[in-house]
Formats: sequence, C-alpha cells, structure tokens
Amino acid sequence: MDATSGAARGENVLTLPIKKKWFDMICSGEKHEEYRKITDYYGTRFRNVWGYPAYWGEPHEIRFRNGYSKNSPSIIATCTLSKKVGRPEWGAEPGKRYFVLTVLSVKKEGA
Repeated sequence: MDATSGAARGENVLTLPIKKKWFDMICSGEKHEEYRKITDYYGTRFRNVWGYPAYWGEPHEIRFRNGYSKNSPSIIATCTLSKKVGRPEWGAEPGKRYFVLTVLSVKKEGA
C-alpha cells in the first residue's frame, strides 16, 4: 500500500471549514474532537466518506480549512466518526449530541 495520503494522491477528501480558534487548537494538539450538528446535510456528507455507522470507527482523512477560500490555511486530519455529546470547552453546547470527528493525527497540507 502506498504511504502517501489520499489528499496527496489527488483523491477526494471531505473539506470542512472551521473557525480559527478551533483550527489552531487542533493544529497544536490541544483539541481532539470537531463537532458538526446532526443534520441530513452532514449525515449525507459523512455517509459519502464512511458509509454506514458500522464503519464510522475506520479512520479517514478530512481537510479542515480555516476559512472558505482555497488559499485559506488547511490541514489534513485522520479522523474517526461517532455521535455523542460534545465537550463545551471545545465548542459544543452542554448536553447536546453531535457528529463527532475524533482527530487521530494531523499534518499540514502538502507536508
């Protein structure tokens, strides 16, 4: 198997915009989860990457981009997916369930 990442090989990688505060915390290793509301929109996007919930534990590459421009800073994170209550110190509303992307590793785009 090729050790090159899917993003480096030109494969489609899901890109998610993220606010600077959370982007910086993920880059530094301080934040290990990113949250998205449980909606049909995100359900479809995540199903296109992971398939059905039985496969959510398998790691996949996700691009987190600090902004919406193609020139905005971005990282490639290897993540797993779950649904659970998020941590308020990482941006979740207390007691609310989210799609949770658990960040296993991070690398700068193009590194």
